[in-house]
Amino acid sequence: MRESCDALAAAILKTCEAHGAKIACAESLTGGLLADAFVRIPGASNVLLGSAVTYDIKAKASILGVDRGLLAREGAVHPEVARQMAVTTARLYDQPEYAGNVIGLSTTGVAGPGPDGDKPAGLVYIGLYLPATLVSGASDDDDEGGSSNDSNGSVRAFELHLTGSREEVRLATVLNVLRHLADRLGIRDSQ
Repeated sequence: MRESCDALAAAILKTCEAHGAKIACAESLTGGLLADAFVRIPGASNVLLGSAVTYDIKAKASILGVDRGLLAREGAVHPEVARQMAVTTARLYDQPEYAGNVIGLSTTGVAGPGPDGDKPAGLVYIGLYLPATLVSGASDDDDEGGSSNDSNGSVRAFELHLTGSREEVRLATVLNVLRHLADRLGIRDSQ
């Protein structure tokens, strides 16, 4: 799985650099693994801006600005939480010279080994925010958590049901983020 992650991350970084796009991450259950997937590739600093690891539910609200009411009602494992995390991390890391051309990626879910309340182990939501400059070339795949588009970009959430150990769920989450992003960018996964 690590080799697949490396290949996809390298292709994504190359494509983003060619389009002047940057990437920012907001991670919960992956705890930095998503950023690591990019950092493992030489030259990642040309594209990757950083990752906010907001493991605690209150950090999702105070650092990322995820709606507190939503978190109180639904908890952190919810498609709208993933969408909000993706959008706000792109905005947090944006700088005037990037002109809003920042992709936001997010992960939130239950890595296990057991459930978190009524949320089973392996239930994960990933969020992808693409700025308007990249939306026109993005594939129109169906997501499982809803999506929205506006003049600023497109945000999608995908629901995953993963199996395996805690570490396998975390790594599979990263692989799924990379696959969905590669697809949205028109990069075909050869794995």
